[in-house]
Amino acid sequence: MNIQEKLNAIAKERILILDGAMGSLIQAEHLSEEDFRGMNGSGNGRFAGHPVALKGCNDILCLSKPELISRIHRDYLQAGADIIETCSLNSTAVSLADYGLADMAWEISRVAAALARKAADAFSTPQKPRFVAGSIGPTAKSASISNDMGDLSKRNIYWDELAAAFYDNARGLLDGGADILLLETIFDTLNAKAALFAISRLREERNEDIPVMISATVYDENCRILSGQKIDAFAASVLHAGPLSVGLNCSFGAEKLKEPLKILSDFVPCLSCAYPNAGLPNQEGTYDESPESMASKIEDYFKEGLVNIIGGCCGTTPAHIARIAEKAAQYKPRIIPSAPRETLLSGLKLLKPGEAQGPVIIGGQTNDAGHNEFFGFIREGSYDDAIETAQDMIENGASIINVCMDTGFDNAGEAIRSFINLAQCFQAVAAVPFMIGGTDFDVIEKALKCLQGKPVVASLNLKDGKAEFLRKARLAGRYGAAIVVTLIDEAGEAVSLERKIAVAEQSYKLLVGSAFPPEDIIIDPLVFPLSSAREEEASSALNFIRGCEWIRKNCPGVHILGNVSKLSFGFPGNDTVRNAIHGVFLKHAGEAGLGMAIVDPKSLCPYDEIETDLRETVEDLILRGKPDAFKSGIL
Repeated sequence: MNIQEKLNAIAKERILILDGAMGSLIQAEHLSEEDFRGMNGSGNGRFAGHPVALKGCNDILCLSKPELISRIHRDYLQAGADIIETCSLNSTAVSLADYGLADMAWEISRVAAALARKAADAFSTPQKPRFVAGSIGPTAKSASISNDMGDLSKRNIYWDELAAAFYDNARGLLDGGADILLLETIFDTLNAKAALFAISRLREERNEDIPVMISATVYDENCRILSGQKIDAFAASVLHAGPLSVGLNCSFGAEKLKEPLKILSDFVPCLSCAYPNAGLPNQEGTYDESPESMASKIEDYFKEGLVNIIGGCCGTTPAHIARIAEKAAQYKPRIIPSAPRETLLSGLKLLKPGEAQGPVIIGGQTNDAGHNEFFGFIREGSYDDAIETAQDMIENGASIINVCMDTGFDNAGEAIRSFINLAQCFQAVAAVPFMIGGTDFDVIEKALKCLQGKPVVASLNLKDGKAEFLRKARLAGRYGAAIVVTLIDEAGEAVSLERKIAVAEQSYKLLVGSAFPPEDIIIDPLVFPLSSAREEEASSALNFIRGCEWIRKNCPGVHILGNVSKLSFGFPGNDTVRNAIHGVFLKHAGEAGLGMAIVDPKSLCPYDEIETDLRETVEDLILRGKPDAFKSGIL
C-alpha cells in the first residue's frame, strides 16, 4: 500500500492522532536572538552576521537549534501522536522574505522534514507506524482580499508568485522525507488552490500520489473563513485535489469549532480532521485551557462521530495530546459519508445544480460577445458599471455569471483579472460561481487564477483534436474547475441529432477514460437561432432536446447546458415573443435533461403564463420544426 492507502486503512480502525503546537513550545523556551542565529547549541553560529533580526522566525531553528525541534517532535511522539508536523509553517519564500531568508525556503523545508523523519522513524513500529506531515502555511498575504482601498482590483500577491513559493516549499519537504503535505490555517482558498496547483505539478514530475491534508481556519460564527467563503463552499473548492483529509484548525477553541466541523464532516467524502486551539488566548497571548478540559470538549467530537484525525493547535502541548489520545482510543472513527457523487460549484457560497428546481440560470450579460453595453464598460475602464451588470443579473435570478473578455481586447488578460478581482469585493457577486469562457485559453487561465471558488470553464471542444482537448480539460481540473464541452469537432459544429450523439459520446469517453470526474463535465449540445435561413439549423431546437435525452441516458454524472439566448438571435418578433420562446424551450428542454441555461433572467416568461395561442405556435416551431410559424402572424 502507498502512504494514503495505509492512512486510510488505519483510519477505518481508529482515530488517528496528530501532534500539537510547535510555536507554543518554542515560545515557552524564551529563546534569545542569539539562539535563533545559532550561536547557542549546535547551530554553529551560522547566522551570526545575518543583517535582519531573526527572533520569532521559528522555522530557522531547524538549522540554528535543531536539537530543540527534534526534542519537541519526540515529546509529541511519546504522547501518542501518529502524525507529527514539520517546523515549516512559514517556510515559503513569501514568508521568509520578512527575515531576509527568501532564498533559503527549499533548504529550511528539507531540513525541517528530515528532523521530523528521523524522530518518526525512531518511534515507528509495525503495529504503530508514525508519519511526517510537511506543514505548509498560508503566508500572511491574500490573493483574494484587496489591501488597496484606492484600487480594489489590486492585490498584494498574485497566483504565480504564490504557486512558485509553494512549489519550492513542498519540494523541500518531500526531499526531506515528508509522507504527507499539510496545507493548514487556510484563510483564503485562492492561496490554498495555488498551493494545490504547485503540488499537482510535483505529483506529475515525480509520478507519485502525494497525500495532501487540507485545513482551514474559521473566522466567525457564521462558519466562514477570513476571505468570506462558507465552509462547505471552501471544501467544494479544494476537493479536486483528491485530499487525504479536509478539516479545521486554530479558530476559537474546541467547543466553538464543533458546529463548523459538523458541517464539514457531513460534507466531505474523505477523512475529516480537526486540531483546535487550547481555548482562546489570554491578555498575554498564551492559552490557559488545561489538557483535561480540552480533552473533555473534544470528546464530544468523538461521541458524534465527527473526526478521523484529531490533534491540537495553538496553546496545546504534549500533555494535551496525550489526554486527547486517551479519549480517542475509547471511540470509533467517523464513518466517511457514501453520498453519491454530484456536481458542486462555488463562489463564497456552495451551489449544487442538481438540487435546483428547473434549469440553473447563467447570466450572460457579462460576456463581451454580443453584449455591446458590457463591452463598452470594460473598454472604457468603467468597471463599477460592469459590476452593476453582474449584480443586476443576480438580483433577477442568475445563479452563475458567464464572463468572457477575449473579443476585441488587446489586453484581455488584464481586463478579465481587473474585473474579477473587483467583483470579489462585492459580496453578492462573489457569492456565486463564475463561468469563464472564450477562445483564448491563456485569458481563461488568468481568470482562474483569481477565483477562490469552484468555477466552470467554457467551452472546450474537439475542434483542435483529442490531445489538445484533453490537455485543456486536465489543466482546468488542476485549477479546480468544472468544464463545459461544446459539441464541435474537426468536422465543425454538431447540428444534426446524429452528429450531436457522436461528438457527445466521443467527448465523454475521452474524458472519463482519462479519469476526469463525470460530475465536473457539463455538455452543451448546441442550439442555433430559430431565425436561421438554413432549414437544418431552424429545426435544431428539437435536435437539441432529443440530444439532451440521449446524453442524460448515456453519459451518467454529467450536466447539460444550453445557450438559450441564441434561440432568439435575429428573431423578428418583439420582447413578448422572445420571452415566450425562452420559456417554452426551457420547459421542454428541462424535462429532457437540460440543467443549466445561459439566458438573461429578465427575458424569461414562465411557461404557464404564456398566452395559449402564442405558446402553441412557439411549440410548433420548437418541437415540430415548423418554419411556417413565422408566417402565422402571431410570431
